[in-house]
Amino acid sequence: MKVVNIHHPYQANQIPTDNVVLALGFFDGVHLGHQEVIATAKKIANEKNLKLALMTFNQHPSIVFQKIDPDQMKYLSTIKRKEELMEAQGVDILYVIEFTSAFASLSPIEFVNQYMVDLHAQVVVAGFDYTYGPKDVANMEQLPRFADNRFEVVTVAKQESDDEKISSTRIRKELADGNMEVANELLGYAYEIPGRVVHGDARGRLLGFPTANIEVDAGVRLPRVGVYAVKIKVGNQWHLGMASIGYNVTFGDNRDMTVEVYILDFKEDIYGERVAVSWHHYLREELKFDSVVDLIAQLKQDELDTAAYFKNEK
Repeated sequence: MKVVNIHHPYQANQIPTDNVVLALGFFDGVHLGHQEVIATAKKIANEKNLKLALMTFNQHPSIVFQKIDPDQMKYLSTIKRKEELMEAQGVDILYVIEFTSAFASLSPIEFVNQYMVDLHAQVVVAGFDYTYGPKDVANMEQLPRFADNRFEVVTVAKQESDDEKISSTRIRKELADGNMEVANELLGYAYEIPGRVVHGDARGRLLGFPTANIEVDAGVRLPRVGVYAVKIKVGNQWHLGMASIGYNVTFGDNRDMTVEVYILDFKEDIYGERVAVSWHHYLREELKFDSVVDLIAQLKQDELDTAAYFKNEK
């Protein structure tokens, strides 16, 4: 897959010359609704013997339109994670557009001309609610008029689960509630966050539960505080684990949030390693224990519950 990073205005020589089917969307999380858009575009590309291109943005448009602090924005998928997911979906060319004020000021027809026609789109595919300007005039119903027979337009209908739209907003809510099974069902895969193993306070080792302290990549959205059954990828190998998102409240107040993973049946030193953690099941809330003995007893129970969950996982 070829990744093309674009800062508006771009130079024509930055754009591959291939005619393409172009899929449009922000695609945060690349959930089942997004996957339907991509699969529809891929099917058309195969039928027409064209390459599949996809356009996304480097940051959420609300950062520009609503002047939200970029450091406060948390995503279901980083750009790197999107690249991994897009490549797995069979995308040939991924356009990552820097969403700036200049880009946002494009009129609908300018956007169509510069970011559809000039990207050699023969067919444009997007979800029913995709917009490229003011939503009352720059919507999918109006796109054939802007296209003016220069490309075909295919609109993908609303995708639903339990009579409710599959959306990134809905998935964020499920993560905030710790409903990992529901979130993962909507995503079509286990929610995954990237990070690096860094040195912590080594308290877990003293408790008999040495943990990998994860420095999560910037901009990544975490599930709710609590204890989870997870899998962690070290190198190319996935391992079972139990993870804690929390503040280690048993050992004092006003502590920083940490993400720690105890890897079952694992003895290796992995400081400095890049890892990925996939989140499968919420076990319990974070608790403040009266004694270290009580904490250790609960950790032993968490380990048993984690092993039991994965043994029974479908």
